[in-house]
Amino acid sequence: MTCLSVAVRGLVTAFAALLAVASASATARATPEPKAPEDFVALRSVDRTILQEIRYFTPHNFVGERIDGYRQPLCILTRPAAEALHKAQTKLLRKGYTLKVYDCYRPQRAVDHFVRWAKDLDDRRMQTEFYPQVDKTRLFADGYIAAKSGHSRGSTMDLTIVRLPAGPTRPYVPGEPLVPCYAPKSERFPDNSVDMGTGFDCFDTLAHTDDPRIVGEQRADRQLLKGTLEGLGFVNLAEEWWHYTYKPEPYPDTYFDFPVSMNSLTSHH
Repeated sequence: MTCLSVAVRGLVTAFAALLAVASASATARATPEPKAPEDFVALRSVDRTILQEIRYFTPHNFVGERIDGYRQPLCILTRPAAEALHKAQTKLLRKGYTLKVYDCYRPQRAVDHFVRWAKDLDDRRMQTEFYPQVDKTRLFADGYIAAKSGHSRGSTMDLTIVRLPAGPTRPYVPGEPLVPCYAPKSERFPDNSVDMGTGFDCFDTLAHTDDPRIVGEQRADRQLLKGTLEGLGFVNLAEEWWHYTYKPEPYPDTYFDFPVSMNSLTSHH
């Protein structure tokens, strides 16, 4: 075989390999994203009055960057959970309050992002606000981070209440000085919600719903949220005053991974 034909054959092989790589990446791009089942809805299609401040779409969270899978600042829930939340909102509006959701359905890829972050012990950029007293090596052991989240099943949400009329909440500017999430409300990052004693996603025992150190108006507001939701089938996670799951869950054992986006919903309302 001549040197030329060897060279040609080598080129052909290399070209074929390139083609294979190109078609593989095209296939990867063409792989359709998972979609939500029919009975998942955008909360705003069920209740337009509930405020939405989807924190994981923004860099203002314990990681410090937008979280994987959050394509739009959108609350998606199973329909029964969304309808129960609408009933809670109706009760609160009569008392001069509105609900505000921080997070609803959360894709598995977002939970995976949290896990990767928790293992990176050098990344402590948001520690001063969100976990000032917790050593990052303890986040799994202390239950603040886990490989699975009830949010991925579609009937769990993180929320608070806001006194009407609701003022705006300014956006967080990455790099701005951080204040502990359990500091007095006047000192911590501004939030138009009532004072629950800690900010959202505060990795601290003060965030436990019934912590005895939370008294007065802060306790009353936590109880207002809890009492309203529990009467409609929601169950609170005792360690987080903001975390509620609607029961019975339509998908008690399924952890979904479709992105948080209107495109994920089969029926666009």
